Amino acid sequence: MFPLRVGASKLVGRSSAATARHRMTATTMSAISVRDASTLVVAEPTKDGAVSASTLSAITAAVQLDGGTGKIALLSLSDGSHPPVDATSLPSEVQSILQAKLDGDSGALLAETVAEAVKAAAECGTFTHVVAASSKFGANFIPRAGALLGVSPVPDVVEILGEDTFVRPIYAGNALAKVKATDAPLKMISIRPTAFEKADASTGSSAAVTDLEVPSQSLTEWTGESVSKSDRPDLGSASVVVSGGRGMKSGDNFPILESLADKLGGAVGASRAAVDAGFVPNDLQVGQTGKVVAPDLYIAAGISGAIQHLSGMKDSKTIVAINKDPEAPIFQVADYGLVEDLFKAVPELTEKV
Repeated sequence: MFPLRVGASKLVGRSSAATARHRMTATTMSAISVRDASTLVVAEPTKDGAVSASTLSAITAAVQLDGGTGKIALLSLSDGSHPPVDATSLPSEVQSILQAKLDGDSGALLAETVAEAVKAAAECGTFTHVVAASSKFGANFIPRAGALLGVSPVPDVVEILGEDTFVRPIYAGNALAKVKATDAPLKMISIRPTAFEKADASTGSSAAVTDLEVPSQSLTEWTGESVSKSDRPDLGSASVVVSGGRGMKSGDNFPILESLADKLGGAVGASRAAVDAGFVPNDLQVGQTGKVVAPDLYIAAGISGAIQHLSGMKDSKTIVAINKDPEAPIFQVADYGLVEDLFKAVPELTEKV
């Protein structure tokens, strides 16, 4: 690993006026609970208020940072389309919830709004760390929040060595860098969800809920979104993923993989080459510039194994590669390899499952 040092700027002390502007309206008990917390976890908004898998992974990282003392606060973001986080579905380590009710239909997804909420939350307590998942949601607001707080975020952390020392991948995952953050008193990191186990939420949490006032912003406005809907599991959290690459030759051939994925109860993914060729939409892309996945079973059909793709799936527990080229790089990381034409092998595999 290469030792690096990042972030030399210090967090500027806030004025009493700024503190008053962001002060919470809460009971004394809740306020004390927030002040006692050492780590703030930013929860990813969901349509049903459930705690996302990436948020549970971020809570695991927060537990490691605070030494298992359980002094963790959670920032919950809600708006017209995203309800507050259900406290009963949170791990017991979360002792307090900061509830930010944002304006608009999807204000909880705007980087400008979320960054203001993170800044307001950080100024409500004596937090030493702010933790979020390095998902598309996290990557959207973390740089802006870091600028507002005057800290240099450490992104895509895969291991926590200490309160200021972290490990993160570089060069598309070909090397690991040991990074020391020198910001004080606050440090901000994003964690790779696949590198941390999901926190156990079966016991529930009795966390006190405190309302958080967030300044409104007029820089951006949410106008809408176009999301493809599927009955299959979400690609980022599926236990089984079946992906296709350039070897699929056409998007018309992807139903071959879909049939196998449906039998296994899994999701369908694709390499960047398949996406760039227009075979499938880009929300199925797995890799450095797509989604990072770590399912129990990853089946790669017609994927050569470029570095950019491997960085997004190499943490999978079991990797199966199907490719007619015996020299394909994908076989170097595969647990099981089949040198065969995918158009023959995949239908046969589907039939026998």
